[in-house]
Amino acid sequence: MHFIVKVFPEIIIKSAPVRKRFIRQLRDNLRNLLNPIDRAIKVQSDWEKIEIVAEGANESAIAQTAEVLAHTPGIANFALIQAYPIGDLEDIFQKVLPHWRDQLAGKTFCVRVKRHGNHPFGSTDVEKFVGGGLLHNSNAKGVDLHNPDVIVKLEIKWERLFVIANKTQGLGGFPLGAQDPVLSLISGGFDSTVSTYLCIKRGLRAHYCFFNLGGRAHELGVKEVAYYLWNKYGSSHRVKFVTVPFEEVVNEILDKVDNPYMGVTLKRMMLRAAEKVAESLDIPALVTGESVAQVSSQTLVNLNVIDRAIDMIVLRPLATMDKGEIIDLSRKIGTETFAASMPEYCGVISVNPTTRAKLHKVIEEEAKFDMTVLERAITDRRHQNIDDVMKDLDADLSVPIVGEVAAGQIVIDIRHPDEEETKPLKLEGTEILKLPFYSLNKQFASLDNQKQYFLYCQKGVMSQLHAANLKGEGHDNVGVYRPEPKSVCGI
Repeated sequence: MHFIVKVFPEIIIKSAPVRKRFIRQLRDNLRNLLNPIDRAIKVQSDWEKIEIVAEGANESAIAQTAEVLAHTPGIANFALIQAYPIGDLEDIFQKVLPHWRDQLAGKTFCVRVKRHGNHPFGSTDVEKFVGGGLLHNSNAKGVDLHNPDVIVKLEIKWERLFVIANKTQGLGGFPLGAQDPVLSLISGGFDSTVSTYLCIKRGLRAHYCFFNLGGRAHELGVKEVAYYLWNKYGSSHRVKFVTVPFEEVVNEILDKVDNPYMGVTLKRMMLRAAEKVAESLDIPALVTGESVAQVSSQTLVNLNVIDRAIDMIVLRPLATMDKGEIIDLSRKIGTETFAASMPEYCGVISVNPTTRAKLHKVIEEEAKFDMTVLERAITDRRHQNIDDVMKDLDADLSVPIVGEVAAGQIVIDIRHPDEEETKPLKLEGTEILKLPFYSLNKQFASLDNQKQYFLYCQKGVMSQLHAANLKGEGHDNVGVYRPEPKSVCGI
C-alpha cells in the first residue's frame, strides 16, 4: 500500500515555519488515526506532501486507510499508488492498462510521465506508447494534449514504475489541532452540526456544549450526532461533551421576562453559561449555528445585543448561508438523518418576539431574573469525554404514540400558556389537563398513577421528549398524543 497525500494549498503558501508546523500536525494526526488499522503503516512527510506506506497491506487495510484520508481535515487530495518493477515499453503499458481502461470510457485523455534515472527510453517515448495503447484498448473518446478530460499520470524512478490507481478529493482545510480549540453550542439539528463540522474542517478542535431543555431523550439524541461528528472528522483528538441543565433557567425566563424578550434573554443566558464552561476548559471562543435573519433572534440587531452578554468571541460559520445550503451540506457530511429526526425543542416561545431588541430594555428584563438559577445550572453541568457518550445510548426510552385517546385516558397539554390560549385543544369526551412543560416533571408525580396519561404539544416534539424523560424516571403510565401523522419540526 502506497498513498501520496497532498496537503491543502493554503498550507503550502504559508511561511516556512508555519507550513512545517501544519504538515507535522497533519502527519501526527494521521499516525494516530492509522495506527489502529495496522501498526506497520508508516507515515512520512516533506514540505508539500505526506506518504503512507505499508508493505503487504490487504484490501481491507487499504480501504480503511482511504476512508480515514477522505475525512481528515488538511488534505487536498490523495492518490493510491501501485509500484511495479520497471520493464520495457510494452511491459509498462500492460501494467497501466488495468488501472485506466474503464476510467477512460467516453473521455479524452493524455499521458504525462515524470522520469528519474537512466533508461533506454525517454519520457516522451513512454507517453506516446502508453497513450496509443490506451486509445486502442479502451473506449476512450480520443487523445487531447491540451485540454483533456483525464490525465494519466505515471512516474518512473530508476527501476520502479509508479501508477496512480485512483485520486480522491479530500476535505481541505487545516489539520485538527493546528488552531486553538472552540466550544460549539450544539442542539443536534442542521445548523449546529454543520457549523461544528466547518470548524473541525478549519483545524479547530471542537468541544461540545449542550443546553438540556428537553430531558434525557433529547440529550441522548444530541450525544449521538456529536459522537458521529467527532468519530468521522475529528477523532485524532479527544474532546469533551458538556451538558448544562437549563430547564430551570427556562422556567425562570417564562415566569419573569416580558414575552417579546424571552428568546433574546435565553440566548444571552446560554452564552453566559457557555463562556464559563469554555473558560474552565481554557477555550478562547464559542461557536453557534446562527444564520443572519433565519429566525427572530438572529437579526443583526438582536445578535449584537446577545453578544454583549459576554466578552468572549462568538464564531458563526453559517452567518451568510441559506437554509438550503446548510441542509445540502448536512447531507454531504452525513448529519442530515440525525438532524431530520432531531426534535425542535423550543424552550421559549414568544408570541410576538422582538426583532430589534434594545439593550437597555433587555437589561431591565434580566434584572427580574434570579441569577442564582443560572449559576446553579453552570455548577450542575456534567462533563464527559466524547468517546464515552455512546455508553448512554443503550437505554430504551421508547414511549407509546397514539392518534386517538380511549375512554378514561387523560391528555396533558404541556404547551406554554400563551400558545395554549391561542390554539386551545378541544377533545370531545376526553379529560384535558393543562401542565406547562416547564412544570411537568415536578407535578406529574402527584397525579393518579393508576391512570394513563398522554402528553400533547402542537408539533408532538416536546411531548415525546418529556414522555421519554418521565418513563426514564420510572413512570410507565405515560405516552404521547399526536393527532397528526408525524412531527414536521426540525432544527
